[in-house]
Amino acid sequence: MRPTTQQTRTFWWFAAIAVACLIGWQDFAAAGTDIPRPAALKSDVDFWIRVYTEITTNEGFLHDERNLDVVYEKMRFPADMSPAGRQKIVDEARDTHLAVMQRLIDLGDATLGDAAAVAGLDIAARRMLELWHGRATVAELKAARERVRFQLGQADRFRAGLVRSGAYETHIAETLANLGLPPEIAALPHVESSFNPDAYSKVGAAGLWQFMRSTGRRYMRVDDAVDERLDPYRSTEAAAQLLAYNYRVLGSWPLALTAYNHGAAGMRRAKQKMGTDDFVTIARNYQSRTFGFASRNFYPSFLAALSIDEDPRKYFGDIERAPEQKFTEVAVPGFVPAAALLRATGLDEQRLRALNPGLRDAVWRGSRLVPRDYRLRLPAEGGPWTTAMLAEKLFPQELFANQVQSRYHKVRRGDTLGIIARKYGTSVAELADLNDISRRAILRRGALLKLPEREPVLLAKAAATPVATTSRAASAVAAALPRAGASGAETAASAVSSVVPSGKATPKGQGSAAGTTATELPPAEPWLRGGPLTRTAPAASIARLRRERDGEAAGGEIPEIEITVARAAADTVREAKAVAREAEVARDAQPVSAGQAAELGPSVGPPTETPQSVDLMDLAVDEDDSVRVYGEETLGHYAEWLETTAAQLRRINQLRYGQPLLLGRRIKLDFARVTRGVFEERRRDYHSRLQARFFNDYRIAGTEIYIVRRGDSLWTLTQKFGYLPAWLLQQYNPDIDLGALRAGMQLVIPKTVATGSADA
Repeated sequence: MRPTTQQTRTFWWFAAIAVACLIGWQDFAAAGTDIPRPAALKSDVDFWIRVYTEITTNEGFLHDERNLDVVYEKMRFPADMSPAGRQKIVDEARDTHLAVMQRLIDLGDATLGDAAAVAGLDIAARRMLELWHGRATVAELKAARERVRFQLGQADRFRAGLVRSGAYETHIAETLANLGLPPEIAALPHVESSFNPDAYSKVGAAGLWQFMRSTGRRYMRVDDAVDERLDPYRSTEAAAQLLAYNYRVLGSWPLALTAYNHGAAGMRRAKQKMGTDDFVTIARNYQSRTFGFASRNFYPSFLAALSIDEDPRKYFGDIERAPEQKFTEVAVPGFVPAAALLRATGLDEQRLRALNPGLRDAVWRGSRLVPRDYRLRLPAEGGPWTTAMLAEKLFPQELFANQVQSRYHKVRRGDTLGIIARKYGTSVAELADLNDISRRAILRRGALLKLPEREPVLLAKAAATPVATTSRAASAVAAALPRAGASGAETAASAVSSVVPSGKATPKGQGSAAGTTATELPPAEPWLRGGPLTRTAPAASIARLRRERDGEAAGGEIPEIEITVARAAADTVREAKAVAREAEVARDAQPVSAGQAAELGPSVGPPTETPQSVDLMDLAVDEDDSVRVYGEETLGHYAEWLETTAAQLRRINQLRYGQPLLLGRRIKLDFARVTRGVFEERRRDYHSRLQARFFNDYRIAGTEIYIVRRGDSLWTLTQKFGYLPAWLLQQYNPDIDLGALRAGMQLVIPKTVATGSADA
């Protein structure tokens, strides 16, 4: 039968529409070559474009969590309404839509599929069915009842971010280009922080790129004097390294960008479990407790931000972006009080702070010094600055050889605040205030008690006998600044007399008037700081530490290295637990106001669900009670965590005495005394402390490719490349068996440099 003219017209009409849609989706998919834009994500991306451009933080969408083209209601709130008031309105609206769904569910599939019956339904029921575009079966509606979600609008925040982005876009573009990364990544701060370098989140992320502290320390300096996460330039360079790492281990930009939110280890597990690196397949089908709405939508929200950033006028009209910041960077010639830099440069504090947001409040208060070699930014309009010029403008008594040092005392049996105060020549009141405890507090054995800080040594005196400064060095330097009518000689003399006290220096190992000393926190020896498993310490050092460990040190003092490790362990565990608790709060949070959104996370997209992580180690026990061996692990560690003996583990693994564990191999465990969960927690804590100690002293400053030569081994590589722990080499080469290197293999070598944090 030949088709009628009308049928032919209808066919071509539908064909034209299909071709137009296909062309539109192909344009979407081909808009970027390095950053794919899958047609299957178009509805998701369109939803986030609406969130970023159509509704403000006084508005929101009530929508289906999985099908983002299903938006039940656009809600508006009075600007002055409290979050509680907004939440009540959202809850009432949700209940209304749930009631409509339930009425349709009660009708059954037969009625829902009958056009005549549907036409007789009330307006709310018909609209609900229209929203689902013919997909509203009883089963689908039952599932949808559990997926009603509120999304706060972001248009006002996104527009402000577009304006702010102008100050940093050139540096971001250069940084990405230097590492060979796609230029489209420059849009990521829109999703992370709305280009706000001061942004903090409830789960501990900070800065333009929202780095977690533990991740940030891999690439930046993060300590009590400097937090480069808040520096938009240093954090941009760190973010580029992190994204390059993610891409290297995942091989796909959708997965690498999602890993920025979900963690590289999480995305690697998803890729392995699903057997594909196709993001759409993973986003639609991967099931994991932590891979929820935020993780599934991070890449679509990034694509939405990218689309808007490419054509902001289409959505916001004319946008005048902030001008690029102009400045000069100079290396600080020593440890210098902030007050001295203000005097030498002639700048006011507000201007210098704005140029150097990575310097922490402690520096500006004077309780910490600006670190040596810190790249200080100064205004470009003041003429060219050099380190030598800055040094000339600083007085000798304003240059120190080291940072203000913190001291701690490990509480022992019988210790009281009074005993400790007399021991270190301080008062009970000062100790109580420093540690934020009551003057009558009962001290817990093993706790670390902070002591009054020890001031730094003048740089001019460092080569000779060290001369201690007073406990108010920064204040003394500020007081010694030039006075009206005072000569240079008078000023210098005043400064010296204010800073350098009379009397002899106190050599290390001697104490105050009581004849004792606090435990300093010096940098650990390299071989104790997380270096390669195979690196050995000098025999004399090992013997000394063993004697000290066993209580044979003079005076029975606790060895300094043990205090360093204990402090790092306590800080790491405390921080990890706090982040985990707050991540639980953020995981299911749906902010209804701008304030709540900023508190949970400054990101313009959905709140993060998992703390940002780079660590690829899978520390879980396998079903056959075995684990994969990672760097720095020994049979002794496993035995300790299992509360058994190394001999027992050697027996069940048929290992000879002295036979080493090979990295990457699997070893059977004995869970007769502890559970898998306890073992995994102890193992995780060990690696957290190990990495925290290493990244206190070193950071990653890029990578290089190395071709394995004949005769190379893990030992020779860790020696050849300086402080390169085996576990770090594993993280950058997760698919290579480092215990079976062959000539011609290609390895990625992370280049490590000292952070300077050890001086703090």
